[in-house]
Amino acid sequence: MKKNKKYRTDFLYSTTNYLTGVGSIFNLAGSFYNFNSSKSGLEADFKAISSDWGVVGNDIEDAIENFNLENKDKLQLELDE
Repeated sequence: MKKNKKYRTDFLYSTTNYLTGVGSIFNLAGSFYNFNSSKSGLEADFKAISSDWGVVGNDIEDAIENFNLENKDKLQLELDE
């Protein structure tokens, strides 16, 4: 089951593509890229660290899910009746 994950490791970076890169060659004003902005450095750090830990949590969740799927038959208890 794929979940919609809202966390990113590139939170403070500009998101661009090939055409944006080519277009930046002709950008003489110097304000072509839009970066994720915050009101203060502290707020930016908080957002970035929160997002980083969210990614870590998603990775751990995925690892547990994969482990359970791969070892499903090994994890079942045999009950003596």
